[in-house]
Amino acid sequence: MSLDSCSLISNIANNAELINKLKEEKKVNYFLINLDNFSNINSVYGYKVGDEVLCQVANYLAMVKPKSALLYRFSADKFVLVDERELEENDFISISEAILAFFSQADIVIDGNLEFKVSLSIGISCDRGLANITQAETAVDELREMRRHHYYLYNPLSKYVKAQEIKNYWILRIKEAVANENIIPYFQPIINNSTGKIEKYECLARIKDENKIISPYMFIDAARITGNLSYVTKSLISQSFKKFSDKDFEFSINITGEDLLLGYLEFYLLKYAQKYNINPSRVVLEMLEDITTLDKGTTLTQLNSLREKGFKIAIDDFGAENSNMSRLLELKPDYLKIDGAFIKNIVSDENSAIIVESIVLLCKKSGIKIIAEYVHNEEVQEKVKAFGIDYSQGYYFSEPKPNL
Repeated sequence: MSLDSCSLISNIANNAELINKLKEEKKVNYFLINLDNFSNINSVYGYKVGDEVLCQVANYLAMVKPKSALLYRFSADKFVLVDERELEENDFISISEAILAFFSQADIVIDGNLEFKVSLSIGISCDRGLANITQAETAVDELREMRRHHYYLYNPLSKYVKAQEIKNYWILRIKEAVANENIIPYFQPIINNSTGKIEKYECLARIKDENKIISPYMFIDAARITGNLSYVTKSLISQSFKKFSDKDFEFSINITGEDLLLGYLEFYLLKYAQKYNINPSRVVLEMLEDITTLDKGTTLTQLNSLREKGFKIAIDDFGAENSNMSRLLELKPDYLKIDGAFIKNIVSDENSAIIVESIVLLCKKSGIKIIAEYVHNEEVQEKVKAFGIDYSQGYYFSEPKPNL
């Protein structure tokens, strides 16, 4: 088929007509047919070729769909079949497998020389009204976590759906927390293993949700999704600097890749250091693991500038999956926190002990101070000290608290 020869796609019922159909509130069988990786075709061959591919996909769908089903163009790379018959699960399977089998065999040829194989993901919903749209989208999302070119029937009881519901709940909570200024700092002491005394604190963000205090494990992804991660950091900076304005302790604050990409950190940190008369040398910026994947030049430029102003740098969760020893030496941190998964198992797991010993050796040779997190009992603490680790942090000493 040649370019400009297809007119079928413009004759297919569109999104608005689909919405009107669903508003009839009849129970329907809804098949969302999503082209896998279609954006690659547009990127490589251009939108004109992409439109022609879509046109042929529409043509094939019109051929292979059940006669009773109505075909709609939902969006750029999505089509929808609506079937109002009484169908069983076996019928859903038969219809989906027929479509997928057809496209496995069918070639899409443009201008006689461009040939494409199209892969589809089909999300199926059977409900009334507009609920079908979100349910089928969710089914496709869940399917794509497992495989492509297949089908999946929406299951409201699946682990994926439950996880999405929890995520959506926390998206609402983080928005409310930002609006109501309910981000609050908690503080956990860090012990000098030579003196046995508290030398510094880590400042940790919490959300006050009614009468509950929520840890970042629950809301940090929602903050990232909603674009509020930098607000969490800013709130933690302002409140922590105020808290330590009349104290002598060193204190650390977690920063994220988003904070560096936005480029506000140096100005913001210096502003509050001046406001509360805090020497920057008392402030440690703990870099979460995602920062090690950022553009090297941008990251190093900002970190070097912060270091020149007196701020200290720590790398958190070192030893975890994406940790990189050569990158560690480039960043030249003042402190390194060994991933807590190794520390809490250091007594019972030989591999954890070997990894910790290797990290300690590297840090000692590089002049980097080491902090062990997740120290939860005396036995672990004694092992940490035996390895020559400089500092310890964990519930063995104290859980995070709202006051020092």
